[in-house]
Amino acid sequence: MDYSHILFHINDGIAHLTLNRPEKLNSFNAAMHLEIQDALVTLRANASVRVMVLTGAGRGFCAGQDLSDRAVSADGAPPDLGASVEKYYAPLVLALRALPIPVICAVNGVAAGAGANLPLACDIVLAARSASFVEVFCKLGLIPDTGGTYFLPRALGTARAMGAALLGGKISAEQAEQWGLIWKCVDDGQLQAEAMALATHFASAPTKGLAFTKQAIYASPQHTLEQQLTLETSMMRELGQSEDYREGVAAFVEKRAPKFVGK
Repeated sequence: MDYSHILFHINDGIAHLTLNRPEKLNSFNAAMHLEIQDALVTLRANASVRVMVLTGAGRGFCAGQDLSDRAVSADGAPPDLGASVEKYYAPLVLALRALPIPVICAVNGVAAGAGANLPLACDIVLAARSASFVEVFCKLGLIPDTGGTYFLPRALGTARAMGAALLGGKISAEQAEQWGLIWKCVDDGQLQAEAMALATHFASAPTKGLAFTKQAIYASPQHTLEQQLTLETSMMRELGQSEDYREGVAAFVEKRAPKFVGK
């Protein structure tokens, strides 16, 4: 597929996916969703990929849904927004969470609506100091979708999640870091360099162990302690047979830098 709404390439084990509708603040339309779906399928089929970086082109990260792509008129039939969530947004969130590699999101500007919650489906979120997160749904008579009602209370607690969702105020990147909504707020000019430094680190890290770590942490809220310990037991048993574990131990004993292959 030829992409016109995203930029996507893979280099040295790093997949780069950039939302590329800067004239629309990278807001989602159906065509962009289909391109992202295709790119993620391509990524999963490429065993050389060990990390992905998601960001936006231009001055914003993502302004959410492009409302002109599903325009509503006073005398027209109401749209089925549930179908939109079911077909596009829910699969996107689940696909990002299911990737067996770290996913870094570099929020380079305004992140509103679905664009505010999309980063929360990623594993590590960096935001430029000028960036902001806005749950604009309440101003349209909607709920925070794209996983917003799941991610916000888990990251912020009920009180802050309610404030963000019901008031729709702007959360600055610095506030998002202080609240634990994102990993780190960085100066605007350092955002891409910080994201690439992390990506380069992950591209040479023990990928299978990182994938299992993701799975275990994301599974924990639904588990009892006993269930989580059982999961840890199973994962450690499998990881103990991995090439990267053997290499890590050998490198430690031989006092050298490990050369992980991601298996």
